[in-house]
Amino acid sequence: MIRELPTFGCVVLTQGKRPDDLAAALASLLAQEGVRADIGVVGNGWTPAGLPDGVRAIEREVDDGIPGGRNFGVPYVEGELLFFLDDDARLAEPDALARIAERFAEDRSVGMVQLRVDPRDGGRPEREWVPRLRVADRTRSGEVTHVWEGAVAIRRDVFTAVGGWPGEFRFVHEGVDLGWRVMDAGHRILYAGDIAASHPPYDARNGWDYYFGARNRVWLARRHLAWPLAVPFVTSFALRTVPRLDSPEKRRAALRGYRDGITQPCGPRRPLRRATVGRMARLGRPPVL
Repeated sequence: MIRELPTFGCVVLTQGKRPDDLAAALASLLAQEGVRADIGVVGNGWTPAGLPDGVRAIEREVDDGIPGGRNFGVPYVEGELLFFLDDDARLAEPDALARIAERFAEDRSVGMVQLRVDPRDGGRPEREWVPRLRVADRTRSGEVTHVWEGAVAIRRDVFTAVGGWPGEFRFVHEGVDLGWRVMDAGHRILYAGDIAASHPPYDARNGWDYYFGARNRVWLARRHLAWPLAVPFVTSFALRTVPRLDSPEKRRAALRGYRDGITQPCGPRRPLRRATVGRMARLGRPPVL
């Protein structure tokens, strides 16, 4: 009897500004063994062109942000599993997706998996690439409460049930919002420290990073937390980011973000269940950090 291969619907989001990186990302997906990969490239505000055979071009006329672009691509790809890969990321080994599929097959409670991210060309690893407080051993796998978004797999039925990426966020913290909703639906999130993707270290951050970071942190609190948790959750982030606000531009951007986070619509409110908050605390990441 021939065993049916697991199928991944792979979504790569790009603005078309990094053609060499995009080509490498797609090559790493096309090289995957032991799975069927249905690959779609979402052009966020442009029409993808010059793609390899077997890769679908998906035009999105208006760039409404990263999480919305990822959501846009999902209906165009087939597979019981979904995989989201940044256009400047790539899978390190040709068995990466097959090993991810094994994680899902071994445990039905696993709803989402994030890969380890290695810095390309010997750069410095980014702190946020490891979604837990202790980051010294990036190769250690384990259960986590949210994901870094650039190399993530999720069951399609879970993705649909929880509503996908938060399109309202546009940029930053969307992996926290999605992770919390996956947990609140009763699923587990794994960090696969033994399965690698690579990504270049970030360039210098600009005002938009600080604006969306502040705004979306407040939105996370408004969407999911009771006030006794919401206040320390926002305050802890503000205190951690103060040392980075080393210019008037960055300080103004952050202040605008906090203001807009309080005053602008943030999408539907879905308070976390007490059981979910307890699980997060047992995993060492209660929703106040």
